[in-house]
Amino acid sequence: MKFTRILFTLVAFTFVLNLSAFAQQDSIALNNIITKTKRLSDEQPVEKVYLHFDKPYYAVADTMWFKAYVTIEQNLPSPLSKIVYVEVWNAQDSLVQTVKLPIKNSVAYGNIPLNMQNYKQGNYYVRAYTLWMLNFSNDYFFTKTIVLGEAIDKQLITNISYSNEQSDKNLKTTAKIQFKDTAKKPYANKTVNWKVISNYDVVLRGKGTTDQNGILNVVVNSKTEEIITKGTIIADINIADKEVASASFNLKQTANNVDFQFFPEGGQLISGIPNQVGFKALKVSGLGVDAKGVIIDDQNNELTTFTSSYAGMGSFYITPESGKNYKAKVTFKDGTIKTYDLPKAAASGISLQVINSNAEFINLKILANTSFYEANTDKSFFVVAQNSSVIYYAAKANLKNQVIITKIPKKNFPSGIVQITLFNANNEPLSERLVFVLHTDAMNLAVKSDLPVYKPRQKVKMTLDAKSAGLPTAGDFSVSVIDEQKVPVDENNETTILSSLLLTSDLKGYIEKPNYYFTKTDEKKLADLDKLMLTQGYRRFTYKDILAGHYPAVTYLPEQGINITGTLRDRTGMPIKKGAMRLMVPGKPISSETVTSNMGLFNFQNLTFPDSSQVVVSAKYNANAANLMIMLDGIPTAGAAKNSNVADEVTNIDTVLSAYLSNSQKQYRYLRTLKTVEIKGAAVKKPSHADHGALSGLSSIPDHLITGDRLTTGCAQFLTCLKTMATGLTFDIDKFYISRDYNQGGRTPVQIFINGNPVDAIEVNSVNAAEVESVEIFLKDDLGTVDRMYGTKGVLVINTKKAPVGKKISKQELMDMLPKTNIITFNPMGYSKEREFYSPKYLPSVTYPNSDLRTTIYWNPKLITDDKGNVSFEFFNADGRGTYRAVVEGIDKNGNVGRAVYRYTVK
Repeated sequence: MKFTRILFTLVAFTFVLNLSAFAQQDSIALNNIITKTKRLSDEQPVEKVYLHFDKPYYAVADTMWFKAYVTIEQNLPSPLSKIVYVEVWNAQDSLVQTVKLPIKNSVAYGNIPLNMQNYKQGNYYVRAYTLWMLNFSNDYFFTKTIVLGEAIDKQLITNISYSNEQSDKNLKTTAKIQFKDTAKKPYANKTVNWKVISNYDVVLRGKGTTDQNGILNVVVNSKTEEIITKGTIIADINIADKEVASASFNLKQTANNVDFQFFPEGGQLISGIPNQVGFKALKVSGLGVDAKGVIIDDQNNELTTFTSSYAGMGSFYITPESGKNYKAKVTFKDGTIKTYDLPKAAASGISLQVINSNAEFINLKILANTSFYEANTDKSFFVVAQNSSVIYYAAKANLKNQVIITKIPKKNFPSGIVQITLFNANNEPLSERLVFVLHTDAMNLAVKSDLPVYKPRQKVKMTLDAKSAGLPTAGDFSVSVIDEQKVPVDENNETTILSSLLLTSDLKGYIEKPNYYFTKTDEKKLADLDKLMLTQGYRRFTYKDILAGHYPAVTYLPEQGINITGTLRDRTGMPIKKGAMRLMVPGKPISSETVTSNMGLFNFQNLTFPDSSQVVVSAKYNANAANLMIMLDGIPTAGAAKNSNVADEVTNIDTVLSAYLSNSQKQYRYLRTLKTVEIKGAAVKKPSHADHGALSGLSSIPDHLITGDRLTTGCAQFLTCLKTMATGLTFDIDKFYISRDYNQGGRTPVQIFINGNPVDAIEVNSVNAAEVESVEIFLKDDLGTVDRMYGTKGVLVINTKKAPVGKKISKQELMDMLPKTNIITFNPMGYSKEREFYSPKYLPSVTYPNSDLRTTIYWNPKLITDDKGNVSFEFFNADGRGTYRAVVEGIDKNGNVGRAVYRYTVK
């Protein structure tokens, strides 16, 4: 379904609109809104990224397979960006890995091996974006929580639950931890040493013994104003003689409070007219909680009742009287009763109200109370509706009655969130409402298999038939088939192409189980979705800003390929114009040449090279080349992030992923590592702070250590990498600070040393990341020798690798070894290598010795339907018996988004 980009409609509002009265100034006022909004959509189109993964969670040693879809308005394939970035962050908000993928025909194919060196059991989240999206809020990046389990060398299966007891001054949290072995037998009567870490400090230690069920209680008492919001419990259990196993758990002390909020429809409560008021009841975790209650006035008269419908959300109607106050007496699921004040009602006002129960129309009502109506009779008002910064509907009405009623055809809009705004004649927004439009016939995907029931390792033939509004459509799709016995799925909790591109990508904040609204959608779910629109009050832009000419600043243009830019100067700093520049990738047939501009700027454009490649940029072919300097530009990156979907994190991974990890344990049994290794001979001493007398007062063990192997790839600018990897530190302007002090207002910087020499943060970029042995971070200087001498707080030590002992060399050999300013060798981030998903082929009547324990049975990100909307594919089942689940997602050429789930049986 293709929509007109700007649909300007004059609508005959019931009882009110006289077309002949459309004054010239009214036309100018409405045209001003449309023109300035159109400028925003023309100059700063909204780009979105969605990732389709082969499955919802993984185990260490798995490979994460995914396909990126990149779209603009109406979810059309984006012609803007040609590169997409995909990042993996851990639960401590530290960047683990970044991959850079080329976009072709608005899609990209990627994979991330979850190796044992960089990944362990825990909660992670994936973030994806384009460089163009960096111009706007990172709230609109694609994000998804990914749970990772451990099946290799597993010694413990744990389960933890928390309970809180709150008083006026203290909060007592009891963590009930159960320890079991891999056979799920409780570790009874075992000694456990535990500690609690908060803000990188150990705040509590203890020791205990598990009971006959393997259970130990850890009690944490905190003052109400000093509760632990982001802590860790580390438990070491003696599972055998001289053998200790460790487990860590997130600790977030939360009071038993519920945040209860009111959201009057249209933006404010207005006296004298019926108002719909949305409400949302949220636990501290961000998840909704069931609630019911009554609305009472000043005299405790009950006016109406209300009950939440889904995720703590609901609504009620009230007609407030001027000068009166109202309260909500709320009863929560646990029986707690609390009272909340409703917002004060405005004495004069006008409000947009929507009934969105009709499949073809948005029923719109504009209500003005008596005071507002008397002051604004016959004045002009405008209604403007937009989706993703593009206006699809605009209309004018004169206020001749207190009630204005009209119907807006939904066919005017693409599927997704519609922002409807009411303006006065001065272009001032008065009232606003979000509405969700869902065209159920926009994309229908039919997936079929040649048989309803199969045998293990039997070939499966499937077909996909794609239709839009009943007609065949050509599109780009991806398919994943999983063994549902090994990979159980909660469809409501999935991140899908529908929930992402149509809903969450246009809203800030956390949305609980967004796919609930798109799974077997019925009238109740559509009504619940409307409650979400009432209560999720965020926008991509505000009309007040753009009508005043204040548009978001654009710093980055859409990437068309890998570009390496910089400036060529002489030793006096003057730019060299028309200088000859050459780029090479040693060992690969990749090279490029260019000439500098009059300002000495050079730009190697649209390069293609794999990640971890060494790149050489040279200016040595110029006259007086020995006196030239190459200065490379920095590489823009997205700032540090926090997981907006932290409520989706799984506390008891061993329990939730039990079936999956049990299979992974069999699948990866050959990867078990040695627990003890005997080393004969003296160990090679590695460089550290202890090599320098000025730093000898520091602890022998740093608080955090970054090993050099973590800096070998994707770290062209060492300081940039250090900003994201320096745990416990915050970088601001040109200095590092201890995070906990910085967050409390402290501005005493950290002292930086390179091989024992004190330096400023800017000098860090002079270090080649490939030559770093380690980075040691000390959050405290126990003896104070460094802090007192330099007036700092905290120490960051950079140790470079020791140069090997060599033989004497000549002066010319020495000169050849010195770095040349006219040649720069570095390792920029290149494209991640594309790999093909392995899908075995079995021949009939052939016996194969190994078990097929695959969980992802088939992954194909390159399903392209023909003009008839058809495509077929085939694969072989694994050994697992039960239900197999196929998920197909994709977008057709007209921007229609589709998803289908199909199941078949293997016996």
